[in-house]
Amino acid sequence: MREAVDDFARHLAAERNRSVHTVRAYVGDVVSLLDHAVAAGAEAPAALTLAVLRGWLARRRAAGHARTSLARHAAAARTFTAWAKREGLADADPGQRLASPKAHRDLPTVLRADQAETLVTSPSGRADALGLRDRAVLELLYGTGIRVSELCGLDLGDVDRMRRVVRVVGKGDKERSVPYGLPADQALTEWLRHGRPALEAAQSGQALLLGARGGRLQAGAARRVVDGYARAAGLPPTSPHDLRHSAATHLLEGGADLRSVQEILGHASLSSTQIYTHVSIERLRSAYEQAHPRA
Repeated sequence: MREAVDDFARHLAAERNRSVHTVRAYVGDVVSLLDHAVAAGAEAPAALTLAVLRGWLARRRAAGHARTSLARHAAAARTFTAWAKREGLADADPGQRLASPKAHRDLPTVLRADQAETLVTSPSGRADALGLRDRAVLELLYGTGIRVSELCGLDLGDVDRMRRVVRVVGKGDKERSVPYGLPADQALTEWLRHGRPALEAAQSGQALLLGARGGRLQAGAARRVVDGYARAAGLPPTSPHDLRHSAATHLLEGGADLRSVQEILGHASLSSTQIYTHVSIERLRSAYEQAHPRA
C-alpha cells in the first residue's frame, strides 16, 4: 500500500503535472482511503471494492466533511483506482461506479465596480517603493483577473508593455496571454521606474514584483496587501481571489462574452466560468427588488 501511494504521488507530479497542493490533497485522501481499506481487511490496491470506497466516503460524510470536500475525496479515489488498474496493480476499476455528491457552489464574493476602484487606488498617496508595488499588485490583480500565484510568478520578461499583455503560466503549466488596462500600465511604469530599483537585491532575479527584502513577492504577502488596503478603506473582507471574481463579473456585466472571460481566467472548462453569469443575475435581481415599486 505504501509503495502504491509513493508511486501514485510521483505519477500525479511527473506525468499529470499536478500542482504541489493538488498532489498533497490527493495523496492525503488516498492514504485515508487505504487506511480504511486495511482496517476492512484489504492488503493491496487490488482488494479495493466499490463497497470499500462507499464505506470510506460514508465515514467522511459522518465526520462532517462538506460536500465540496466529499466531491474531492471521491475524485481522488477515482483517480487512484483508475491509475492502479492501468499500472496492473488491480484487475478492475471500482472507482468508475463511485458517485459523489455534487459540490454545492456558493456564489463568490464580488465587489461593486466603485468598491474595486476604491481598493485598487488606495495606495495612490504613497510614493515609497512598497506603496508603488502595492498599487501595481492591486491594479494587476483586478485588471487581469489572474490568480495570486500567477501574479507572484511573473517575471520581467512576461510583461509586453507595447501590447499591454502579460504572459501567465497557470494550472497544469498552461500558458496564456492576458491583457491589462491603462491604469495597470501606469502603476507598472511607476513601480518599474521608481519602486523596483529601490528594493532590488541580489536575490531579486527576474521577478517582476518584489518583497520588502528584495526577493520575489510571495502569495501570502500579496494576500496581506489586498486585505490590508480593503480594511483601511472600510470595504468587506477581500482576498486576491475576490478581486479575480470581481474582474470576471465586471467583464460579463460590461458585455464580454463568456468564452472570452474563460480564456482570460484560464479555466479549463466553460462550466467553471458560468458561475459568474449567476452572480450577474443575482445582482440584477437585487437591483430590481430594491428599485422597482412593484418588485
